[in-house]
Amino acid sequence: MILYGIPTCDTCKKALKALQAAGRDVTFRDLRAPPMTEADWAPLVQHFGPALINKSSTTWRGLSDWLRESDTDAQLLAQPTLMKRPLIRDGETMTLGWDAAAERQWLGDGAAAV
Repeated sequence: MILYGIPTCDTCKKALKALQAAGRDVTFRDLRAPPMTEADWAPLVQHFGPALINKSSTTWRGLSDWLRESDTDAQLLAQPTLMKRPLIRDGETMTLGWDAAAERQWLGDGAAAV
């Protein structure tokens, strides 16, 4: 299982802690270091499309008009922190964000987030 995010994101920390407490073997993948490549982004963009971009973020508000009009993969290559977080992937199963649906998916129906 891979959790994609940034180390300073509180939601990523909360999800990682809950998954580890549930006994999940989680690899944390920092979006920035080392930088994600086009090949790294491709399956994520294919799965989520434009929904992968957090358009309410300060990073989004600071983008140039040209980059805002670019494809999702170009936006993420230029500004990886545009991605909604966390993205959790286990094989072909992926969720975006850490909400009740993601908690049920990864922790089970009776599990509560830590």
